[in-house]
Order: sequence, then structure tokens, then C-alpha cells
Amino acid sequence: MSSREVPVYVFYGFMDSGKTTLIQETLYQNHFADDIDNLLVICCEDGEVEYDEEKLKTVRGHLVTFENEEDFTEEALVKLDDEYHPDAVFLEYNGTWQVGPIYEMEGPADWTIVQALCTVDATTFEMYMKNMRAMMTENLFKADVIIFNRCTDDVNKSKFRANVKSVNRPAQIVYERTDGSIDDREEELPFDLDADVIEISDMDYALWFMDCMDHPKKYDGKKVHFLGLVYNPTDAKGKLKPGVIVPGRFAMTCCVEDIQFLGMKCKTPDADKITHKSWIDLTATVKNEFAKEYRGRGPVLYPVEIKPGEKPEDELVYFN
Repeated sequence: MSSREVPVYVFYGFMDSGKTTLIQETLYQNHFADDIDNLLVICCEDGEVEYDEEKLKTVRGHLVTFENEEDFTEEALVKLDDEYHPDAVFLEYNGTWQVGPIYEMEGPADWTIVQALCTVDATTFEMYMKNMRAMMTENLFKADVIIFNRCTDDVNKSKFRANVKSVNRPAQIVYERTDGSIDDREEELPFDLDADVIEISDMDYALWFMDCMDHPKKYDGKKVHFLGLVYNPTDAKGKLKPGVIVPGRFAMTCCVEDIQFLGMKCKTPDADKITHKSWIDLTATVKNEFAKEYRGRGPVLYPVEIKPGEKPEDELVYFN
């Protein structure tokens, strides 16, 4: 059995989103290639920034390009492995190609994807999410790190994060300014965290839900108010769990097929009096505590007041 292990670093993103620049900064400025004897860079599109093959040779790198998606096959990758015997692979993937096949194909036996990064041009992100959401989320959903570059002070970081987390909860998000520095400003939210009761509108529910799930400590002890659809959870035997309801909203990420329920655990002694799939007007205190449903700590709601709610004209909430 071969003991050879070849780490593969995958770079996603639309054309001109900064993939090539990120790869070159990693290789030439961050000294990533210092300990690599044989590097293979696979490029699947021609962007505004091009590789200098002579400069690649200074870090013992080789460049191979694929112009057509149908040519990017298991057989082609195996052939590259036989030809170059790389110690590491940088794959700059085409932003319009499907991501799934990368993880489905077997390819060279010794190649292993160790990290996937996605570059996003902050100046065009909202436009792409509005007009080409399915294609955009295709780039986001497998990335370990998502880098929003070309950020200005006007960037709505909370909205960006909600869009990312709706399709890729574990992803790490980095905001980079136009000068290359990291933008570490706190995210602005469309509701008042210092209010006696935080009002969560239908428009902001999805963003609030993601923020609360990601940062439950921030909401610990705070009161929130929102309109929710109740789901009464059952155990493995189909029996209702006593004292627990799950109020939330159905959110559409990309299309009808991607609708998901965003609900939080809510403890109340009146759970058996609240009808499954009923609408409630809920005011509750958020507590950051352990819940097996979360497999750890997370936001648990404790009702202050539950009133019958009126079904909204649009039952869905959105991430934009």
C-alpha cells in the first residue's frame, strides 16, 4: 500500500472573484510552497489575472489548464498524477461548473481534499445572489473558508453571513478590504439588541435565526418577539415530547426544493395546548444552554407570552 499522501487545495468562485490572486499570494508571499518539492496547479478558467509559468518554476510548480468541463475527469487527473507526481495540488475550479463531481470522482488514490476556499467579490455578491442564486450557492456550499474581498464600509456583513450560513453552516467567513487588510468591524444588525424586547420582523427572521444560532451568548437573557409557526416535535416512537415546542419559519434559500424550517427549541408547560402547525405571536427569553437537539449549547426559548398569531400573506422568509 502506498504511503504517499497528496493534499489538494480547492479554490472556488466566479471568474474575477480573486481565486488566482489568492493562490499566487499563498505561493509567493505566504511561503506556502517552501516545503513542497513538486507542486501542481490546475486551472479551469482564464480570468483577468494570469499565471506566470516561469515564476511558478521558482516554487517548483507546474501549470495545467482545463478549458472544458467534460475534459475534467477521473482519468485526466490520474494521468496528471502519473506525469507530474505532485506533492501538493492547487485546483482553481471554474465557478460555472458543478461542484459535486469533485467529491464524487475517485481520481488519483493518493489525492485528498484537505481544504476548500471560496473567493467572493463583495461588490457583486448581492447581484449574483439575486439573479444567479443557484450557481452562487454551488460555489459556497462545500467551502471551508469563504473570503469576501473588495469590501467597503457599506458592505452588509450580517446579510452576507446569513446567506452563507443558510447553505453552509460550518464555513469560516473572512472579510477583506480593497487594500488586502482584514475587515474586523462588528456586523450591523437590522434590529436593536439593546431593546427591552428585540422585535424580529418577518423580513429579518432568517438573519436573526442564523445570528442567534451562531452567537447564542450574545442573546443570552434577552427577550425577543416574533411571529412563528409551531412544530410539535416527536420522539423516536412518534410520541410528542412533553414540555417542548419548536416555533420557527420556513425559509427559502435558493428555490422551492431548498426550503428549510428554521426553528428553535422552546420549553413551555403549555406545550400540549398548542396545536401543531399553528401560528403564534411569541415573546420569549433566550437562554444559552445545553440542548441535545443542538448536540451542545444553543439558544432555548422560554415564553413570556404566547398569543394566537395570524397566518401571514407570505409564509416564507428569505435570506436577502
